[in-house]
Amino acid sequence: MIEVKNLFKSFDGEFVLNDVSARFEPGKCNLIIGRSGSGKTVLLKSIAGLIETDDGEIWYNDQNFSNMNARARQALRQKMGVLFQGAALFDSLTVEENVLFPLDFFTEKGTSEKLDRANFCLERVRVSGSNKLYPGELSGGMKKRVAIARAIALNPQYLLCDEPNSGLDPETGIVIDNLIKEITEEFQMTTIINSHDMNSVLEIGDKVIFIYRGCKCWEGTRKEVLQTDNEALNNFVFATNMAKQIRKA
Repeated sequence: MIEVKNLFKSFDGEFVLNDVSARFEPGKCNLIIGRSGSGKTVLLKSIAGLIETDDGEIWYNDQNFSNMNARARQALRQKMGVLFQGAALFDSLTVEENVLFPLDFFTEKGTSEKLDRANFCLERVRVSGSNKLYPGELSGGMKKRVAIARAIALNPQYLLCDEPNSGLDPETGIVIDNLIKEITEEFQMTTIINSHDMNSVLEIGDKVIFIYRGCKCWEGTRKEVLQTDNEALNNFVFATNMAKQIRKA
């Protein structure tokens, strides 16, 4: 479980996060949605420790991440998997080397054990046999699969995903969504997904948090998203669906 309590963050005197509190449950896909500039990316990066908030607390189970020193944070980060927007694979490394990277960096396991883990992760995301390929030789969907394999290499308790469907066609995006949901349930991870994709919301949104102008404006399930009377959320859903129709036309 991850919980944020009364988070505040401002840049140049403007609040980007304004008293945001939320709880993200294990074994579920917890989605953060909102318009560009709403604060959802800052919220996710704050949870990951990539941005320091001005005030508030971030809890990983019974550990207060906000008050940890650098050494304690590094230990906790070994329990986190991060899926960056655009996959962010190292172009100069093979698929196998990309997945081995966190194992080499954070563990003292032997070569054989690390290779076994890397192969397990690649097989789990259904890209086994691609070990010696380079990112430039992969499709967009395969890059995302490899990035997921790298994110779960350390068998994390927490999985943080920034726009995992960015740059993918809708069909491939649904495949990636379902894969994230499968591994979330299989490994009972606390998964947080930052997304503007309503397909993702309706496919895998076990819990959905809507950020509007830096505030948590609404929360509920994917079934409740289309039944809410929240005006800001309805406008976001309508605008998102309209944009998709225009792109298809």
